[in-house]
Amino acid sequence: MAIQLASGRKPLATIVIPSDATEQETYASEELRNYLDLMTSAVFDIAKAPVEGPQIALGRAAHAFIAPDDGLGEDGFILRTLPGAIAIAGGKRGVIYGVYELLERLGCRFFTPESEKVPCRVELEAPEIDTRQVSALEHRDHNYFFYNTCPRFAVKSRINGNSAAIPERFGGHQSYTWFVHTFNRLVPPEVYAEKHPEYYAMYNGVRCTKKHDTQLCLSNPEVLSIAKETVRRTLREHPETRLISISQNDYIKGCECEACRAIDRAEGSAAGTLLRFVNAIAEAMEPEFPQVVFDTLAYQYTRPVPKITHPRHNVCVRLCSIECCFAHPFATCDDDRSVVLPDGSRSSFIRDLRQWGAFHDRLYIWDYVTCFAHYAAPFPNWRVLQPNMQAFVENNVKGVFEQGNSGSRGGVDLNELRAYVISKLLWNPYCDVKKHIEEFTDYYYGAAGPFVREYIDALCDKAEKDDIHAGFNDQTNSPLYSDDMLDRLDEIMDKAQRAVQGDPLRLWRVGKARLSVRWVRLKNNAMLKDQLDPAEANQFFADWRAYGMGRLDEWVCQETTHRALLKNVWRGVEFLDHWLDEGRTEIY
Repeated sequence: MAIQLASGRKPLATIVIPSDATEQETYASEELRNYLDLMTSAVFDIAKAPVEGPQIALGRAAHAFIAPDDGLGEDGFILRTLPGAIAIAGGKRGVIYGVYELLERLGCRFFTPESEKVPCRVELEAPEIDTRQVSALEHRDHNYFFYNTCPRFAVKSRINGNSAAIPERFGGHQSYTWFVHTFNRLVPPEVYAEKHPEYYAMYNGVRCTKKHDTQLCLSNPEVLSIAKETVRRTLREHPETRLISISQNDYIKGCECEACRAIDRAEGSAAGTLLRFVNAIAEAMEPEFPQVVFDTLAYQYTRPVPKITHPRHNVCVRLCSIECCFAHPFATCDDDRSVVLPDGSRSSFIRDLRQWGAFHDRLYIWDYVTCFAHYAAPFPNWRVLQPNMQAFVENNVKGVFEQGNSGSRGGVDLNELRAYVISKLLWNPYCDVKKHIEEFTDYYYGAAGPFVREYIDALCDKAEKDDIHAGFNDQTNSPLYSDDMLDRLDEIMDKAQRAVQGDPLRLWRVGKARLSVRWVRLKNNAMLKDQLDPAEANQFFADWRAYGMGRLDEWVCQETTHRALLKNVWRGVEFLDHWLDEGRTEIY
């Protein structure tokens, strides 16, 4: 049943919240009022239940119209139009999400913090709506800068993970204490290594105590005892914790002592050795911290499923796709990147995903959606985002973190669009991605929108037609970035810029997107042809800074990337010898 909400700048319904409204219900009502005011130029009121007459009832006030639903959890919601009322019931975040769903049904779009489409509707009518939404993913997160620095926008995008640190008033988030690669926190080498080298991994018969090149010796009972006390102390210091990471360091192999290797062989995977360690901590902590989930990694050498040890009910395994190609869907890609098992056989990511999904009922994912080595490079993953997300949820995945460009001031490569699409997929992996891309590009890039879509299609067509694989850390010497291809992308961007010559804002945005092609051409000319044009390089970095951009590389600042260009090396980290051990820092 359609409901008239405003006419002739006069509100025809009241926003209603419970008399003892929570801070989330109050915030939801204020957000709804703000956008209805913007749309209609009417002044809507918020009232405490009960009230008479047409109303938009939020949170528990909606229970006067629809029955409570215990299955909504914190994030789910019901949005329903009824005779004389709109009811939005939901959990702590769900009631806020339900408000944004209503606003989107009324024509609003929340593309970026600075780009929201709010239609002017002096005559505003809500269509007939009856929807109940609960995301398949209990944990939804990515690390794009403009979400993490604007938690209100993260809520509009239905992100609930740790990256954005969403305050309770806006619905809160699933708070992590620590976030992966935590062995050095559990048993710090600076505290124990000198007197107890046996606490750390053995390689080639020698215990390695070098902080960034080792793991823990997980078969050592003293290591487990110390780790338990570290975790207990940390959880007492952080009572808000919902998840804590007990996970290997970012190093490619585990301990090779005979005791650890014996467990690895018995389990058929080093993940079994890790899970025995994590399970023991989770079991010891559960009586005091029953609400905490203990997160660990299936990453590189721990990626394959073990034969014996299953995760406890309060343990979450986070499977990582770091070795994969991201130009083709996981399920169909013929790339030969894989992980070697203890018996010498190999395991593909899609095989591991399916096996973990059948093995564990609380599987999380760490996925990669950009090129870390060259943030600016055009990344051809637009057509794999949806099939990969669907593969996750169809294999029992309950949480996804998409690691993208984490540069402190954002990046290029159409990242505003990519982050928007990812957010939509995290909530609903079966959403209409084509529609979302069209709506975003037509509004954000104006008349250049069709050409931005042509640019995306040209890039993905090339990867598909020529079966070009794209890893998360590849250099730009890929056949994807041939001179002919860069010329084609430049031609498309020429058309895009001509289309918005009279629109300064959209012209600025297209110019920013075009930095992607400019960077690859500049880098490849220097590296592959020994042709560095000083004026071109100077202008690129001047424009990069003028757009407010930070890093071009996951690990080093733009100044170091510039030096790498001048020194004819692919990345700045290549000539920063031992920079981690020397305590070197980079300005991001």
